[in-house]
Amino acid sequence: MRQSPANRILLLLKTDGPQRATSIGDALGISSEAARQQLTKLAGDGLVAPLAEPGAGRGRPGQLWYLTPAGNQTFPDGHAELTATLLSTVVKTLGSDALHTIIAAREAETMKRYREEVSASDLALRISQLAAVRTREGYMADSWMEEDGSFMLVENHCPICAAASACAGFCRSEIETFRNVLGANVERSEHILLGARRCAYRISPL
Repeated sequence: MRQSPANRILLLLKTDGPQRATSIGDALGISSEAARQQLTKLAGDGLVAPLAEPGAGRGRPGQLWYLTPAGNQTFPDGHAELTATLLSTVVKTLGSDALHTIIAAREAETMKRYREEVSASDLALRISQLAAVRTREGYMADSWMEEDGSFMLVENHCPICAAASACAGFCRSEIETFRNVLGANVERSEHILLGARRCAYRISPL
């Protein structure tokens, strides 16, 4: 099904970060004015907002459009409120050790499943396979090789953000899963929970 221009704009801002109206128009194949009209409507709904472009210089300041928290919430959140409530209840009734047990069990199940789907002999292909798996799970992932020969795995969305916010153990578990499944060094360079637009991981051979 073809997405509406408004939804395409939301997706573009989610995956590529703040954009000028002219860049949005180019990406969508519409005029800058048409892009501005869509952005104005989205801003009226509280889904996007403008900010002055850094270093725009004298004259009329450049303007970048970005997703607001409400705009981010239009993407899958993995039943955020229910998840956070359940985790809080587990800790209160069963203690923090029970939560650690749950995280460890999830890690073992995830690792088993990922190893079945991420099985290429080449590291670059394994990273690409992992990105495909994560995208199917709602993380909007992408990967590429850097000039220095290392790789980047980027996740533009976190469908379990509420769970990760309630317990950082989920984030630690995921990065350990990546290391084990890829058989590589994995370091997080950007983190949504620390205010970044996305989670990004730099990967290099062992």
